[in-house]
This record gives sequence, structure tokens and C-alpha cells, in this order.
Amino acid sequence: MTHAFGALVPSGIVSTTGVGGITLGGGLGHFTRKCGLSIDNLLEADVVLADGRLVKASAEENADLFWALRGGGGNFGIVTSFLFRSHPISTVYAGPMLWELSDAPALMRWYRDFIKTAPDDVSGFLVFLTVPPGPPFPEHLHLKKMVGIVWNYTGPPERAEAEFAPIRKAYPPALDLVGQLPVPALQSMFDALVAPGYQYYWKADFVKELSDQAIDIHLHFAERLPTPLSTMHLYPINGAASRVAPDATAWSYRNATWSMVILGIDPDPANNDKFTTWAKDYWQALHPLGAGGAYVNFMMDEGTDRVKATYGYNYPRLVAVKTKYDPENLFHVNQNIVPLSAG
Repeated sequence: MTHAFGALVPSGIVSTTGVGGITLGGGLGHFTRKCGLSIDNLLEADVVLADGRLVKASAEENADLFWALRGGGGNFGIVTSFLFRSHPISTVYAGPMLWELSDAPALMRWYRDFIKTAPDDVSGFLVFLTVPPGPPFPEHLHLKKMVGIVWNYTGPPERAEAEFAPIRKAYPPALDLVGQLPVPALQSMFDALVAPGYQYYWKADFVKELSDQAIDIHLHFAERLPTPLSTMHLYPINGAASRVAPDATAWSYRNATWSMVILGIDPDPANNDKFTTWAKDYWQALHPLGAGGAYVNFMMDEGTDRVKATYGYNYPRLVAVKTKYDPENLFHVNQNIVPLSAG
């Protein structure tokens, strides 16, 4: 809707993601490096509490609740409306570049250094994938396992080609679909790959460093993608998002470079064991090299210890807010923060 007015609110990488869930968990996506997380652009919210009251949460009203809503998930009430700050961005230079898996070690070593110092106008998440067997992908790449970066450049359009020329020269892609796009086209580009009704299994971690050891592990599992839709994404969460104080919102991993998610996906329940085992093994191999916690919107039911690790030093403060606003833990079907009164 904001596109009609030449603006956007940063949110996710697919158009079907609900605003409530993604915002309350943090809200990372294509515009995180430029505009921050969704929660960094939230100005106020109307919330129905466990006792039935409707309250406003903002920096001026119920500030403790407002702090907790920004990353604490659906633990504190039912949000009936959000007010966001928007950004004057309507067209971007964006899309995927794909390379052979044999190029992945060198590409990933370059990418880990590039994204740490790239200007905020440049973002790109790294992905392992099996190329879908249809347009716009050429037939000779169909069902091939590849490595890719999905780019998003928000700077001056006349500078776009020059910004990406060194990348194309140093690492010529096997497929290059990067070009000028309206923001809704970028946001909906991958909708068909995450259709409703599919089987999903997710494992996630925050990542500070992409070591050579981690790259070797990634390649091992990328070569063994268990189903055509299974994948791994490394989303950069530095840039603008990193310049928010770690205690300013419930999201505490402001010093991480990436949010990693390993996704086992398939339409057929018969393949559940195959992609679930792959995702668990992949995560267990990499977790010792991660930052500890994970983005709550990428987590399954993983227990209280994982929730505590995800919020770190912000967890006690979240427990206090939970105890104040939901002492009986009515809102518990989530990455649950247990109130003192229910502990």
C-alpha cells in the first residue's frame, strides 16, 4: 500500500508474511541494512492485554510494553494496529546472481568481508538453492544446486551499474537477474517458493563471523540439499540495524553480522525425515561457530534455554514486563517468556 505513495516500511523477503508476526519478532529483510529492522521503524502499537484492556504502547505511553513488543514476539498481548515510520524508496536495483557451487568458497570469503564494510545502500543475502525448473531460470540450470546472492541496492539509480561492475568482473555469475525493480516486485519475487501447505522445518542462529571452517561446513551440506525447495539463507543484519543500542529494544544481537536460517521444505510429508535430519545435522555442525541465540521468527519449539540465549541480557527485563502484563501466561503459544508468577 505504501508503494502507491513512493514509500516503504521494511519487512521481510516475501509479500505474504504477516505484519504482526514479523514485526513483533524483529522484522529483518531486504531493507535491514538501509532502514533497520521493522521494530526500529515502529512508532506505536495498540494492544489488547490479557485482562481485556486496550492500551497504546509507544515511547510516551506504556514505554516498558513498547520496549518488549519490539522483538519480544507475541508474549504480551494482541496487537490490533501498528504505526510505522516509512522511507521514501519505491524503486531498487535488485535481484539474484547465481554461481556454480565450485565458486562458493572464494565467493563466500569475498562476501564475508564485503558486506561488513559495504555502504548501507547495498544489501545482499547469501543462499544455497536448487534452481527451480521454470522461468525466469534457463533450462540448462534447472534443478542444479548453486550458490547465490540476492542483491538490493537503494542508492542513486545512475550509480547502480558502477556499484556492481567490480562484482561482475571479479566473480562473473552463471545467472544475473539484477536490474531495476519496483519494491513490490522484489518483495514478491520468492512467494511461489514458500507456498502455503508445504512441510517446513527451520533451524537458525545469529552469526558474527563466517570462518573458513564454517564455509567448509556450509559447502558440505549445500552439496546435499535434500529436496528441491530446501535452502540456507544468510541475511546481513549490520548497517543501520547495528547502530541501534542493544538494550534499546528486546532484540539484543545488534553486534551480529548475519541471521542464518536453514530451511527444510517439501510439499510431500513423506520427505519430512529426509529434510528434517539434514537441517538438524547442518545446524549442529555450525552452531558451535555461531553467536549463541537466533532470530525468534526462525525458531521452532526449542525450549526455554534457547529463548534465554536469544534475548541474552535482555531476558530478565522481558520477564519483568511479561509478569506485569500477562502474569498467567495467557499468551504462551510462541517463543515463550515465562512470567515469574507462572514459573
